Amino acid sequence: MNAEEVSVEIRSVNGKFCEAKVRLPRELQSLEAEVVREVKARLARGTVDVSIRRGSGAGSNLALRVDEGLAERAAETLRALRDRLSLGGDVTLPEIVAIPGVISMQEPAPDLTAAGDALTAALDEALERLIAMREVEGRALREDLERRLGVVAERVASISEEAPTALRQGYERLRLRVEELAGGLALDPARLAQEVALLAERSDIAEELTRLDSHLVQFRSLLESDEPSGRRMDFLIQELNREANTIASKSNWAGAAAHVVELKAEIERIREQIQNVE
Repeated sequence: MNAEEVSVEIRSVNGKFCEAKVRLPRELQSLEAEVVREVKARLARGTVDVSIRRGSGAGSNLALRVDEGLAERAAETLRALRDRLSLGGDVTLPEIVAIPGVISMQEPAPDLTAAGDALTAALDEALERLIAMREVEGRALREDLERRLGVVAERVASISEEAPTALRQGYERLRLRVEELAGGLALDPARLAQEVALLAERSDIAEELTRLDSHLVQFRSLLESDEPSGRRMDFLIQELNREANTIASKSNWAGAAAHVVELKAEIERIREQIQNVE
């Protein structure tokens, strides 16, 4: 019996979850569940296309199949036609075998044990190569993410540095506006202090800045981890974006708006990149 030969080709694209799409020869369809289990055991994320082909071993594994029943019926039909048309001669073998279906080439049923062993070996090798390629790409991706996190950290630091001055300027603008509206009337210091306190409460972004710093620390920790971290990075990106939006809504100074625009742009670039992270 010829040995079973199986070839496996794997392609992977970005995806939040691991989805395996397997294309198998019809005679090996019963092995699909095993292929899916193995792919999901080795990969955490990505849409994975697995193409499996069955080859022949030493020599050809095609067998000649003769449909004798069809051949007999064909001979009878041809003889009856000959008699009705009053033709001479007899029906010949070449005439019978020329009828489609009388003779066909057919692959024998596979040895599923041998095919399964060959498939396991080929699949393991293909997955090893895919993982090795992902590791190479991962190192480059990690460098890019570290650089982008650095840009985010710089923006957060700029906002932290400029916020106190901007807040004091906001207080001063409020005081001048109140004096202008008062039209020379004596101001109630308590009332002014109350308004300043309300402004300070509405404009205080210290908590958001602290959480941004914390999320960046967590993100860098995930970059150092050998475990699949893509989903947790997705969550952190959502949190980073939420804090940036809150800062934008609380801050009423132009510098903050410019920083937040750049901050959100860089966060979006990171979000796109982590779709490649397992």
